[in-house]
Amino acid sequence: MIGIGIIGYGYWGPNLARAVSETEGLALRMVADLSPAARARVEQRHPATRTTGDWRSLVTDPRVDAVIVATPVSTHFEFARAALEAGKHVLVEKPMTDSPASSAILIDEAARRSLTLMVDHTFVYTPAVRTIADLVGSGELGDVYYYDATRVNLGLFQRDVSVLWDLAVHDFAIMDHILPSRPVAISASGASFVPNSPVNMAHLSVFFDDGAMAHLNVNWLAPVKLRQTLIGGSRRMIIYDDLQPSEKVKIYDRGVSLRAGQIASHEHRVSYRIGDMSAPALPTREALLTELEEFARCIESGARPVTDGACGLRVVDMLATATRSMTLRGQPVELGPERLAS
Repeated sequence: MIGIGIIGYGYWGPNLARAVSETEGLALRMVADLSPAARARVEQRHPATRTTGDWRSLVTDPRVDAVIVATPVSTHFEFARAALEAGKHVLVEKPMTDSPASSAILIDEAARRSLTLMVDHTFVYTPAVRTIADLVGSGELGDVYYYDATRVNLGLFQRDVSVLWDLAVHDFAIMDHILPSRPVAISASGASFVPNSPVNMAHLSVFFDDGAMAHLNVNWLAPVKLRQTLIGGSRRMIIYDDLQPSEKVKIYDRGVSLRAGQIASHEHRVSYRIGDMSAPALPTREALLTELEEFARCIESGARPVTDGACGLRVVDMLATATRSMTLRGQPVELGPERLAS
């Protein structure tokens, strides 16, 4: 049985604690939170779990084999590094840290100690995204031309991060997982219309090494909640709507092509293919349970998680690059070399 300690019992911590208690092979040993009210909720929901207001006592507790960090991003590096130095495996909430440099330090520390380092990019473990990854990987879509996502809602406004780090992080992780090409530059523009608040709406363009392109629209000031993604390929196209109760992934046998012999002509003859739509049946399993099962498997076997530290670093590098572009009013900024490493 792998003993789990969770640092942070705020917004996401309760979901993690519940999922840990439901995952075979994991035992929720301890939860650390500064709030007495939060600790009282833990004790009510998980009577066998010890609570503390001192996260250091959790990290050094011999009954804790692995630490889950579910705190604001500005604290991720300190908590995760301390856990690794104490010989604990680590699962850290997204994004991994607030800078590529600090993410790289965590990767080195975990590798040096042969510990599992995993990032909580939950969407990667959803049945919908896993199905899309299989479709792209099998060549079902053909060459991927674009990834176009809208991820908007009214709130929740964050004090310590912009809408990029809160919402665009999901699409960066999904793209990192499903797309065969690698991003080389990002252009981003954004604005804040709430006083003393980080950027709360942004538009991003991501340029890939094979000519593919992505466009992201993220917003905390939308009147409705939308989670819709279009993925266009040379053979088929996908609409992924995470808010749909069923048929979250729809595959369209539609597209355009140039007639043979017309490629070199200045008057290309374009033919349009209007085929059927299909919606694959998706499992109903909760993504967080799948993710924690992977965490347990990797701890026991030494295998590499799908959302490992390298994945986390690539996502943080994209976030930092997009943030830099925003300060330059949308000027494209190239990604660092750490993003290009697999």
